[in-house]
Order: sequence, then structure tokens, then C-alpha cells
Amino acid sequence: MILQNAFKPATIKIGLESEYKDELLEELVDILAKDYPKDRIFPREEALRALRKREEKMSTGIYKGVAVPHATFESIDKLRGVIGLSKNGIDFESLDGNPVYLVFMLVSPPSQAEAHLEALRQIALLIKDHLLLENLMKATTPEKVFALIREFEDSLNP
Repeated sequence: MILQNAFKPATIKIGLESEYKDELLEELVDILAKDYPKDRIFPREEALRALRKREEKMSTGIYKGVAVPHATFESIDKLRGVIGLSKNGIDFESLDGNPVYLVFMLVSPPSQAEAHLEALRQIALLIKDHLLLENLMKATTPEKVFALIREFEDSLNP
């Protein structure tokens, strides 16, 4: 249930508007900010700083049009994520040089490192499932993306 807890339809966007990595990170962080509890201040600048710092080490644009930007920082309350789909592709400086069409962003506090790593592990497994990846990229609603994630995660823990 790690992925089902990190992502939800409100943090899934079909039709990302960004064309480049840095503006994509801002778009994803802004999606997350809109879903943050109203009684707290979302640490937008800290989130962006942590994600950019992680990207400076090595691009999280991996392969097959997928990127998994992720970071940990103190002022976030728990593991949270955003999923985004782009029709046109995003120049993410990916390791394979190809544009990114599907993005899984994760942020968490250092105290939830184990959950963060488990979420990354599950995303890696998900990416290896060619049919699931294709279905995610064809999804037209956040609810469909979430349903596919839920089915996948449920299949890991029958």
C-alpha cells in the first residue's frame, strides 16, 4: 500500500504542460502543494531545492520515457508523490537521451527512508511490466492511473 498511500487521483496529472526538467519539477511540486493539508504551509522551496540537488548528482530520467525524481528533506510530513503524464514528451536530460512521458515524483522526510526506498523499488518493478507501462501511458484520467497502480500493488501482496 506504499504507492496507494503516496499517490492519489488529486496528485495525478494527465497532460503535463512542462517542456523541460526544471519547469517540470516546479509543476509537480505545485501539484503536491495544492493537495497539502490546508492547516500547514507546504515547503515548496525546500522541496524544489532537494529535488534539484538530487538531479545534479544524476538524472532520474531512466529509460522507456520514464523519470522518477525523488528527494528527502526534513520539513515534509510524510511520503508523498505525484504522477504526471505528458503527451509531447519532456526534455529531462534522461540517461537514454529520450524524452520523458511518465513521471513519478516522490518526496519524504529522512525518518521515512525505508518507505521511500520501498516505493522506489515498487516503481522499478512497475516500469519492468511492459503492458502496465503501456496502459499507464495511455490512461486518460487520474482515476484510471490510480486504479492501475492499485491493481499492480495489490498483485505484489496477494
